[in-house]
Amino acid sequence: MKKKIFWFSQLIMTLVLLIYAVCSTQFFYAKGLEEKQESLKVQIGVFDENVYPLTNAGAKDYSARVFGRRVTFIGLDGEVLGDSHSTQTGNHADREEVQEALEVGYATAIRQSSIGKEMIYACQKISLQDGSEVLVRISQEAPSAWAYFADQLPALAWFLVLDVFVCLLFVYLQTRFVLRPVEKVAFDAARNVRVDTKYAELRPVVDLLNKRNEEVGEKFKQLQEEKERAERMQRSKDEFIANITHEMNTPLTSIKGYAELLSTGMLSAEEAKDAAAILQTQSDRLANLIKCIIDYNRIDDDTLPLYEVNVSSVTEEIVRSLAPSTAKRNLIVESEIDAGVTLVSRQERVQEVVGNLIRNAIRYNRDGGTLVVLLKKTGTGARLTVRDTGVGIAEENLDRIFDRFFTVDKSHGGTHGGFGLGLAVVKKICYISKWTIGVQSTLGEGTTFTVDFPL
Repeated sequence: MKKKIFWFSQLIMTLVLLIYAVCSTQFFYAKGLEEKQESLKVQIGVFDENVYPLTNAGAKDYSARVFGRRVTFIGLDGEVLGDSHSTQTGNHADREEVQEALEVGYATAIRQSSIGKEMIYACQKISLQDGSEVLVRISQEAPSAWAYFADQLPALAWFLVLDVFVCLLFVYLQTRFVLRPVEKVAFDAARNVRVDTKYAELRPVVDLLNKRNEEVGEKFKQLQEEKERAERMQRSKDEFIANITHEMNTPLTSIKGYAELLSTGMLSAEEAKDAAAILQTQSDRLANLIKCIIDYNRIDDDTLPLYEVNVSSVTEEIVRSLAPSTAKRNLIVESEIDAGVTLVSRQERVQEVVGNLIRNAIRYNRDGGTLVVLLKKTGTGARLTVRDTGVGIAEENLDRIFDRFFTVDKSHGGTHGGFGLGLAVVKKICYISKWTIGVQSTLGEGTTFTVDFPL
């Protein structure tokens, strides 16, 4: 019995150590590659065409600046303009990092070099002062996964030696003092009853088992909640499909009907003109709906880089551009926009959020009402406030206004137009950008939307 327990324990501990060594090697190896790729990206950022000309000499000077990494200047046609480690020219248009950098502006790759070494490459397209563009590539030798593993071998050997003594002690304690009490604890735990023991040595195990039993109950509860959430998501998906079908069916039915009337040739010239106008209107409506759906699905695309956006300028421009709409409704516009509010995002995201909120405030306002647009700096960032004195939103609908295709106007874009995707887009952008959106409304009195931008 003792030998079986010893060898079984020894085998398990050895396997665990080996698995840990392999997994940790993979983890640290992958982490090391990521860090080196990030380091190369930072090093590309120090390029200055005034300091490092696009020649072999310039590449060597740049290489000295970036700790001896290999630097290559490449034209957009793939021709090598300068190289810090070689005087030979050639064409690198077939290199994967070069091809991807030409397409998206920046790329990394890990591959075999022409000299047979595993290398990490970072390549970026850079605009020069004369308006032309060039590719700057920095590379270094990739670390070996076996090297990471070899570094762990001495520690692993010591753990194996220690494991022998631990297993011997474990066998002795288990067979002499622990086995019987543990069997009782295990039996009680298996019945999912609260476990107790008179042995102080087993108290941590008993507490752990009781905690685990509680966690199992919590996990079961979470599984139930996940199941309910999945069912809600399925219902939301079904509702989404039904709404798309409804929204598309309306213009399609109209288009089909008037197209059939026109095909009969029985309409007068005036009637045919009216039918053609209706066909144009419904076609535009269908095209706008498809565009809204496509734009909504494109929000998740994070391949484009973020940059500094002046929210103050964007907000002022949107307020100015919507002046004809506010004038048409005789709205009183009150705007207070702090200057210099900037954040790291993308121009189109900020425009989408600010524009949607202001356009909704105009669309659902009453004629002669008031539109308030505030952009104020706060202690932690900035807050956008858009307030109207319009129809308001019923309390039971406040939780649904960010749902796709939900509109306050139950006719799906009837009186006030729109498809119910605007606020869904706003909510999605805020979620992705980690902005906080809030809404307060009183039916018949107006609505206030706020967006907090952490800077």
